[in-house]
Amino acid sequence: MRILFLLPLAWLAACDSGKQEAVRVANGDARLGKQLLAQYQCGTCHQIAGVPAARGQLAPPLDSFGQRSYIAGSVPNTPEMLARWLVNPPALKPGTTMPAMGVSEEDARHMAAYLYSLP
Repeated sequence: MRILFLLPLAWLAACDSGKQEAVRVANGDARLGKQLLAQYQCGTCHQIAGVPAARGQLAPPLDSFGQRSYIAGSVPNTPEMLARWLVNPPALKPGTTMPAMGVSEEDARHMAAYLYSLP
């Protein structure tokens, strides 16, 4: 009898609503991050939704960033790793074509917050 009761509960627990939880970036302000992505001219290479003139074709578009498993194909996509990536990409993936742009750790947290907010 217990099994018959527990089976529907297990099935419901396994269901995916399709909604992604927003990733929180400690001390990150998405609104400021959006401005910083424009300031650092990230849109020269990337397409970034919501960032004016961010229509670059040289690098991948940054939509749905929070749903990705990896940054640049090999770096685990976590808020901490994304902030480190934005500060110094070649330190995490030698040979990457993305240069270090002089992004501070504080700015990187804000930029990461915006990227994780993208649908």
